[in-house]
Amino acid sequence: MIKKTSRSEVRANKHRRIRSRLNGTPDKPRLAVFRSNNHMYAQIIDDEAGNTIVSASTVQEDVRKGLSKTNNVEAAAKLGEIIAKKAKDNGINQVVFDRGGYIYQGKVKALAEAAREAGLEF
Repeated sequence: MIKKTSRSEVRANKHRRIRSRLNGTPDKPRLAVFRSNNHMYAQIIDDEAGNTIVSASTVQEDVRKGLSKTNNVEAAAKLGEIIAKKAKDNGINQVVFDRGGYIYQGKVKALAEAAREAGLEF
């Protein structure tokens, strides 16, 4: 009998493959995205130093304000705007987008497009 792997295992394997090629530098840090069932998280990371430069999530009060839900496309778009604004305040204009093994559609796409519209380049 063939054992079907779970979606989370498939995503983790995809993310491992993606991370073998992506690396954040001080000049061009990595914008990493993580989705849970209830929230979304975004971090801008310098992998050489091992530091998180900027982070935002729908758990935070300033992001959650004005949202009816924290796990939909609208919340992801607001998170993208806020992470881009925080990055610009820290002098970061270019990033490498790490979708975390998720398919580039829906919430991940909304976050990425909102960040691009707010001024991040990737």
